[in-house]
Amino acid sequence: MAGTSKPTKTDVLDALRHLILVQELAPGADLDEASLAARYQLSRTPLRDVLRQLAGEGYVEIRENRGARVAAMSHTTLRDFFLAAPMVYGAILRLAARNARPLQIAALKEAQKTFRASLRSGDIAARALANNHFHDVTGQMAANIYLQPSFQRLLIDHARISMTFFRPADPEMAENLDKASQQHDAIIAAIEAGDEAAAAALAIDHWNLSRDRIEQFVMPAALDMTLGDAAPQTRTL
Repeated sequence: MAGTSKPTKTDVLDALRHLILVQELAPGADLDEASLAARYQLSRTPLRDVLRQLAGEGYVEIRENRGARVAAMSHTTLRDFFLAAPMVYGAILRLAARNARPLQIAALKEAQKTFRASLRSGDIAARALANNHFHDVTGQMAANIYLQPSFQRLLIDHARISMTFFRPADPEMAENLDKASQQHDAIIAAIEAGDEAAAAALAIDHWNLSRDRIEQFVMPAALDMTLGDAAPQTRTL
């Protein structure tokens, strides 16, 4: 929001999307209308329009008589995320290879340049947002009104999870990110060639790379044991 001009609804939408994706507004956090209206110099009616749009996109939940909150992330949502992601990613990239237009392919290549730059910068938020944008372009290419809402929600939660598990000093993470970037290049090539089967296969490979890292975050190796595996411990008073 440049200068001192009053923010528009679009400005506020973009600002809140950003804050949610980088977890400056945490999952499940209540959104106080009065505070937001004052912060963004927006009256209640257009602010509620903004919140309703964010709810439709999957960023926000609006609860009757309790106001809006940032979309929550729980064990249930993580389970559903793991179940749905490979199916939705595969369908999106298959359709992207079928439907992509030249201008969209050019936009995807630009998004990949931004992603590569974010890897060099070491900025975790920039990296998560650049990756999100790359995949958002593939969703636009797919142009399917039934898949798009599900894909959008997956991207929101993937970006928020990424903000948590990215570790700049982790050598394994750096190797995975380099591999992810190479997979992005392969995805672009498959889409540009109109190769639906290759694009769908790459979607699964790309998801598996991300899934392994998410699983390490959700269940570290040190905790991956049954109760019977834990050695009994004695306590001294």
